[in-house]
Amino acid sequence: MFRIFIISMGAATLAAGTPATAQQKQSVAAPKSVTRAEMNSRLDSAFANMDANKDGSVSAAELSAAQKKDLEQAQAMIHSRAQAAFNQLDTNKDGKLSLEEFAASVQVNAKETAAEVLQKLDTNKDGKVSADEFKAPRLAAFNRADANKDGTVTPAEVQALQRK
Repeated sequence: MFRIFIISMGAATLAAGTPATAQQKQSVAAPKSVTRAEMNSRLDSAFANMDANKDGSVSAAELSAAQKKDLEQAQAMIHSRAQAAFNQLDTNKDGKLSLEEFAASVQVNAKETAAEVLQKLDTNKDGKVSADEFKAPRLAAFNRADANKDGTVTPAEVQALQRK
């Protein structure tokens, strides 16, 4: 049950903000349609961004740099959203989630109490959940869902993970 909770939390946290909101949003938004002209424009722009020396081709070094930049941006976005969700839950702004803060914000399923979920997240067993402890399972779920390790979780990757 905790695995399903974390998977849905991880995917929804990317689109939402808090665990309560994340539990309400069980599915990832469907991809939008893109015209060929829009796709061509996006590809031209992406290629131009990768072609650092503007010689009309992308070398292995330029491709590697572009991949590193994309991964860093994706990680920064995930970190930012997870931090924002944590900050919203940390009502007394002490940098940790108490059982009361956690319980007040999470719609707990009957199979796990807030105390049980808190116990799983509180890896250092200090009775509170730090921002790092809060983010760790969601980031781990993101990493598991990102099957091709490109720093992006696609709807297809989420569906594949849910089938497991």
